[in-house]
Amino acid sequence: MSAAKRIIPLLDRVLIERVKAETKTATGILLPEKAVEKLNEGVVVAVGPGNVTKDGNTVPTGLSEGDRVLLPSYGGSPIKLESLKEKEYLLFRAEEILAKLQ
Repeated sequence: MSAAKRIIPLLDRVLIERVKAETKTATGILLPEKAVEKLNEGVVVAVGPGNVTKDGNTVPTGLSEGDRVLLPSYGGSPIKLESLKEKEYLLFRAEEILAKLQ
């Protein structure tokens, strides 16, 4: 089990792995890191159970693991763990996710 799978979001939180932009062009030219922009795209790694209403009912989120989503330019809480150095993970509220990509 990967370290990211051991993170279980609470309530309506969603753990997202940000998709990295290509650092190589179609013709094979390598681009420097500063020239590559961060993409607003990510993959859902884990989803919390959902919001709890005043009545005590749980309202599930509309996302599931493996969904590709469109992220806002700013926001989300970065997750930094020793074992997750090579990938960028962010924790968002489900309502902050802009769209689900197909």
